Amino acid sequence: MPPERESFKYITIIYNNIRMYLTKEAKEEIFAKHGKGKNDTGTAEGQIALFTARINHLTEHLKNNRKDYNTERSLVKLVGKRRALLDYLTKKDILRYRAIVKELGLRK
Repeated sequence: MPPERESFKYITIIYNNIRMYLTKEAKEEIFAKHGKGKNDTGTAEGQIALFTARINHLTEHLKNNRKDYNTERSLVKLVGKRRALLDYLTKKDILRYRAIVKELGLRK
């Protein structure tokens, strides 16, 4: 076997051993619960719920790995994106904003 094929095999094995914390089924469940349906991924409520799940996951990761600055930066960016969507929802429809904040248990 040529050496480049062996490295490809090695990369494939590593890639296949990585486990995603948020599976396709989990995402569909989030969008079905907070959006209009499991295939409707564009609603602000669905995106906010997905960002919240990712933020919670990264927060738990950072509790164990407090010097992981790349993850910390990603967390701050996600919080900013969620904040922007929440601000948009406040301007667009205050009732939807209040409902999603209450449903997800966000502070504001």
